[in-house]
Amino acid sequence: MTSLQRVCVFCASSPGSDPAITDATIALGTLLAERNIELIYGGGAVGLMGLIADTVMTNGGRVTGVIPAGLFPAEVGHRNLTTLEEVGSMHERKARMYELSDAFIALPGGFGTLEELAETLTWNQIGLLAKPVGVLDVGGFWQPLLALFDRMVHDSILKPKNRQILLDDPDPASLLDRLGDQDLAYEPKWIGSPDET
Repeated sequence: MTSLQRVCVFCASSPGSDPAITDATIALGTLLAERNIELIYGGGAVGLMGLIADTVMTNGGRVTGVIPAGLFPAEVGHRNLTTLEEVGSMHERKARMYELSDAFIALPGGFGTLEELAETLTWNQIGLLAKPVGVLDVGGFWQPLLALFDRMVHDSILKPKNRQILLDDPDPASLLDRLGDQDLAYEPKWIGSPDET
């Protein structure tokens, strides 16, 4: 069991139109503060990014944002966090968030969220990380992607054990509990033939 002290949350810089996603973002931010788990995130003040940071801060929690200097308009960076780190590039931003965090949660999001989720899964798969990863599956948002991953296993492109790196749960409290309980062991990703999966 891992003691989660810092959790990185990937989420949209847009607010979205589904109130269930807004509610889930607030619920997760509230839980992080209540459990004294520091939020690590991309440093934005807008959309779901701003919402989760504001929720954690309002509830007395700690938030570290990591944002590339000069890449975004000044108003996008959140200036009311516990800590806002400025780095030189998007690559540095992600590497720093991965370094700081004990686990990762993806809320519903767009291309950036998907990229960060995929990279943490890949880094776990090839042994660069050994940190749990989950998606908060609000209203079945992640089901098409999860079905694709299952298809990868079915077609012997992805090992079943590596598929199991990614947890999914519609409930924020349950997902945090499961991330804390997950024991990751490195499984080499290469598949030579179907009987090696």
